[in-house]
Amino acid sequence: MPKSTQETPPPINIAQNINLGKNFQKLGVEGSIIIYDSKNDRVFQHNPQRNIKAFPAASTFKILNSLISLESQVISDEIAVLTWDGITRQIPAWNRDLNMREAFKLSAVWFYQVLARRVGYERMQKWVTQVGYGNQQIGDKEDIDKFWLDGKLQITPQEQIQFLRRLYQNELPFSERSTSIVKDIMIMEKTPNYTIRAKTGLFGFGNDVTPKIGWYVGYLEKGENVYFFATNIDIRNDKDTAARIELTRRCFQDIAVL
Repeated sequence: MPKSTQETPPPINIAQNINLGKNFQKLGVEGSIIIYDSKNDRVFQHNPQRNIKAFPAASTFKILNSLISLESQVISDEIAVLTWDGITRQIPAWNRDLNMREAFKLSAVWFYQVLARRVGYERMQKWVTQVGYGNQQIGDKEDIDKFWLDGKLQITPQEQIQFLRRLYQNELPFSERSTSIVKDIMIMEKTPNYTIRAKTGLFGFGNDVTPKIGWYVGYLEKGENVYFFATNIDIRNDKDTAARIELTRRCFQDIAVL
């Protein structure tokens, strides 16, 4: 059965002793990070004012889009294949038939546009509102396959953390099956010591938006603890794009998690 939509209250205990900003300086990037240590109810962050500012959700919305698509049964599971439309796109790995597991890893835009169109405008708005995701704005009916790409749907790093906590705790209004599938396709790294489930996002890709915005959001499970994170940076060059994950790892090293 779907779980309650009651929102997990935001974390409040701010850890003051760790300077995560040095990692931004070393990598030459501008942005913010927020890490919530759930077992100890502590927050580690850099640039707290940015962590409460809304940014376009971009491909981080693929987490919720996957949940909605599975729950709405517009796709049966993570291995069901969608047929490529034959249109060549700038990322070669996208130009083929894909299943959800592959499309999530590759962040294949066309695949999730197909899913959004299948869900439809009214149903999509209902789910986004019910979840309380970010500013809950999906534009008009003609925006159904681009509202997360063009900046209409926005979310703060702090709201990303709250959404991810509810996902982890099965508090979102989706079945256990849908939630389990999405948690599985989110796995970016799995070792004997920890598991990272996450999604990148990039706003402004392929157009003249300046600055472009890069996301890396998710959670790290280690032992009996879970650390939720949201990294948000300005993307000015290809090096900054790669820095999203490296930056996050360095911050986890600073708080002795990795």
